[in-house]
Amino acid sequence: MQSPPLALTITDILAAFGRMPRYITGLDSGTIALQALANYLHGKDLPSEGSIPSVKALGGEVTSHLPDPIIETLSTWAGWFNASPAKVVDDVRSETMSRWVLSQYPRRKYPAAMIGSCNGAAVHLGAALGIPWLPQTILVCLQHATDPDDATQAMEWAREPVQRLLRNNPDLRVYQLHDPNQDRIKVPRVIYFRLKRTRLGAAYRQFLTENLEPGATLFVLDCQYKWLSTQVDDRHFFQFGGTGHLMPEEYFQKSPQIAEFLQQNGSTHQYWNPPAPDGWFPESEWGYDPDLSEDIEAFAQQHGFRIQRIEFHHPQDLSPMVAELYRWWYQQRGIPNDRLFSESFVYLQPWWALRLGFVPFWTVFNDQTSANKLNEYLDKAKPFSEIYANLFSNGIQSLGVAPIEEWRSILERANRKGAFIGVNEQTYPGDLASFARHYLDLKSFDGEHYPIPEPLTLQQLDRFLNQFSDQKNNDLVRLHQSR
Repeated sequence: MQSPPLALTITDILAAFGRMPRYITGLDSGTIALQALANYLHGKDLPSEGSIPSVKALGGEVTSHLPDPIIETLSTWAGWFNASPAKVVDDVRSETMSRWVLSQYPRRKYPAAMIGSCNGAAVHLGAALGIPWLPQTILVCLQHATDPDDATQAMEWAREPVQRLLRNNPDLRVYQLHDPNQDRIKVPRVIYFRLKRTRLGAAYRQFLTENLEPGATLFVLDCQYKWLSTQVDDRHFFQFGGTGHLMPEEYFQKSPQIAEFLQQNGSTHQYWNPPAPDGWFPESEWGYDPDLSEDIEAFAQQHGFRIQRIEFHHPQDLSPMVAELYRWWYQQRGIPNDRLFSESFVYLQPWWALRLGFVPFWTVFNDQTSANKLNEYLDKAKPFSEIYANLFSNGIQSLGVAPIEEWRSILERANRKGAFIGVNEQTYPGDLASFARHYLDLKSFDGEHYPIPEPLTLQQLDRFLNQFSDQKNNDLVRLHQSR
């Protein structure tokens, strides 16, 4: 079922010319990934200085040295400021969001496009191939005060606005996220709705038809990561907890570590008591809703496009393959391929990675699982002479966060040099200014700079994949091709 045809509004027209609709959350994994790749395709980097209101207002570095309670208060209100009033759900339209997404990209003929899950490694894949990514998931945040440890209240409050939103958007599902651990600073005043499209929609179809070469390839990014969640209604899902070191089941247990965490954070609760889950569903931020695939396949068959599915379980599972692709590419270009750059969450800089000759390895977050997966890659990969890393700071010592010592030990695995980029080691993970500083440090990086290369061809990618299938890191990603 397609979205009903609608007359263009002023918001639609502005979105088509690059004005973000007010209800889309700008500082999010999906929007940052989109803009990082789009800017790269325009031949530009992604500036980040002054992008966070609390950082900009207080002079950036000042925030890194404030007491923790003040940092947490600033972050809470910054989250509220960036969210929208609840009434905005009546304005949300999937096609308007698509028009804004597509406004970011240069109009030209592409040999391929990516569609589906948000993924930092995929941003670097898109940059290497010189192709766009069309996201399945967009974040909308609503202003609403709630007890962060009373998830049932947040779910019940959301029932009515979710139904209003879905009535106007038959091609969307709402995956509501409530994480009182890693998002603890924001959830007291913000409700998270991740909107996943189940149909391509008219705008995506038109863009692909007009901007893909004949016989082009559609790469479907199918992250099969699932979470223990509650199905509130036919198209409304409630996810308690988020991707990190805690497993989904641990969020539902009355454990001593959760009791201690709540006590340390001044909660009146001794444990979390979320709604009872009733199944495993696509993870709200990174997971792929497979109902979109049927529409992609029909569209591809209609227009003679190839489909190549890129299937992986954990969102970070794509990172080893992309890192090895860059090592292979750099070797083909005759430049050093032994300098690793570990990027964290939304700290994405594809333009600078190529400009500095860095091998990009994206980590999902600042948690122990992300660090473990990076270590697992280093265990299997040919050693690196240099390792650099930025670190996302979420302002709180959440359960499962990897301590700064863990990240230092990763840097020490370099044969010659390991260093942080944009990290204040004394204030991490309360280092809010790191969002701007990681970019500024890359701009001033003292080292060899390389010209931005011509994109890899799909034939070159195929040659790499044939070699990669024989390597040690090939067990995390599956590729399936069809007409």
